[in-house]
Amino acid sequence: MKKFRKRYLLLLVIFFISSAGLFAADSTAIDSGATAWMLTSTALVLLMIPGLAMFYGGLVRSKNVLGTIMHSYVAMGIISVLWVIVGYSMCFGGNVLGGWFGWNPDYFFLKGIDTNVMDAGIPEYVFSMFQGKFAIITPALIAGAFAERVSFKAYCFFIAIWSLLVYNPLCHWVWGADGFLFKLGAKGAIDFAGGTVVHISAGISGLVAALYLRARRGYPYQVIRPNNMVITMLGAGLLWVGWFGFNAGSSISSGLSTAQALTATQVAAAAGALSWVIIESMHQGKATALGFASGILAGLVAVTPAAGVVQPYGAMSLGIVASMLCYMAIMLKNKLGYDDSLDAFGIHGVGGITGAILLVFFIRPSWMADAASIAGGSWTVWNQLGIQALAVIIAIVYAAVMTYVIIFTLNKFIKFKSSEDDEMAGLDRSYHGERGYGMLNPS
Repeated sequence: MKKFRKRYLLLLVIFFISSAGLFAADSTAIDSGATAWMLTSTALVLLMIPGLAMFYGGLVRSKNVLGTIMHSYVAMGIISVLWVIVGYSMCFGGNVLGGWFGWNPDYFFLKGIDTNVMDAGIPEYVFSMFQGKFAIITPALIAGAFAERVSFKAYCFFIAIWSLLVYNPLCHWVWGADGFLFKLGAKGAIDFAGGTVVHISAGISGLVAALYLRARRGYPYQVIRPNNMVITMLGAGLLWVGWFGFNAGSSISSGLSTAQALTATQVAAAAGALSWVIIESMHQGKATALGFASGILAGLVAVTPAAGVVQPYGAMSLGIVASMLCYMAIMLKNKLGYDDSLDAFGIHGVGGITGAILLVFFIRPSWMADAASIAGGSWTVWNQLGIQALAVIIAIVYAAVMTYVIIFTLNKFIKFKSSEDDEMAGLDRSYHGERGYGMLNPS
């Protein structure tokens, strides 16, 4: 009986010790605060896609509203599936084919990360899903450049191929641990939340697509008015809210860097919006709602690559300069006559380039000191400027060439531009058999 009691007590002691060890391991491995914030950020970035759909949908004619909204929504389906199958692996796996993209068999269908917890204290599933939302919204942004004149079937094939051959390699180069731009210089090319990977690539690709497809029927002589500015403004508001997850979530933590990025995001958007309406009032005599929304986006796009490295005054400066340059780009578009339907290049391309280059003049001193320490000597603004310029040039050239090749090749099999009859009838009726509004004349 005594032997039984001793063994029983010994087993209890062993059980409690092992249990305590397990609980301690769990509590140190997973940071519940960081995980909660990253789950929230993932949802916020996903919210941006319906926001973008509303923003774009309100700007087109009523006969094309559903077709335009579908461009954003179908990306949620296509890219989500591709991301789980191969996208995450291509972006964050080890180098293959000379570092063109990455690959990790454990990331194929995400089958090898079921119990993985990252160094940041979050489950790898959460990080994967967060990054997947960036992959979704990037090709959806491109759709604004050729809105109202693209075949839905061709668009679906285009975004799938573009995601694999343009977005995934760029993401690997800039954000992957083995990416050559990630390792360039002291601390790599700065792209905190996607100025290069998302906005420059989407803006440049949109410009190439718009030029290839040529203008909509009647443009620029026919007046093409937005069908619902209320929807557009609501979409702009959702984008602003969602951008906090986009930028602040890219800290992959819940701490000081998160607060810094969130603050930079807010002030850049506000400064961009105010700057745009001031410029518009001086130039055209009126401050429009569309101008305010455009300024919001210009500021947000410009601060995206910089949110983690600049102080509030720097974020405000980027918002102001981006609004000026984006406004000028849209005025130039109107003079040149090319049909970037919803100004995907004018805002995302120009704003992304502005932020990626000019952020170097507003980097906080602690970041520069850290870079100098890593470099083993001095590290100046001009050193970083060279790296930023190189990354921007690579992104522009690669996105432009690959987009042209994809569209040119795809057009051999599927007519990319909608027919004149389909364009006249509208995307809603031609490709979806529906109408966005219950009106007799949807045009």
